[in-house]
Amino acid sequence: MMIEKATEPLDQLELIDNLQRLGVSYHFEDEIKRILENIYSNNKWQKEDLYAAALRFRLLRQHGYDVPQVVGESILERAREFTTKLLKEKLDEQKMDQNVDVLVHHALKLPLHWRMLRLEARWFIDLYEKRPDMNLVLLEFVKLDFNIVQATHQSDLRFVSK
Repeated sequence: MMIEKATEPLDQLELIDNLQRLGVSYHFEDEIKRILENIYSNNKWQKEDLYAAALRFRLLRQHGYDVPQVVGESILERAREFTTKLLKEKLDEQKMDQNVDVLVHHALKLPLHWRMLRLEARWFIDLYEKRPDMNLVLLEFVKLDFNIVQATHQSDLRFVSK
């Protein structure tokens, strides 16, 4: 399975993030819990970059792990303002990859944690399909799962509206 193929902690975190954003993480809850437990208890993260630290922090917090905030709120707010300004400048310069450009525009509009999960999954499926590192098996699975869930919702709606 693809989860076992991801051996590096950052690769595992990115896979978990993709599974969540694609709306299929509920199929892999045990595997995700095992990976996050391993990452939480393992201290190999001393040399991580900002991206890896932020991803690790967000995913562990989302799954209920007690991850202390090392950085104060005021510093985080200044960092958010700085990165937002920098990202907007890069967008204006049009020097980003098209897929990254779309992702940045989307992130600047509304934070991920404010979005509706199924709508975000539908949007992210289209973006994931265009990525060069896209996993075709995962993509087919995600599309099938999305369509099954949609059909179930439509069936339930028909039943309720009778």
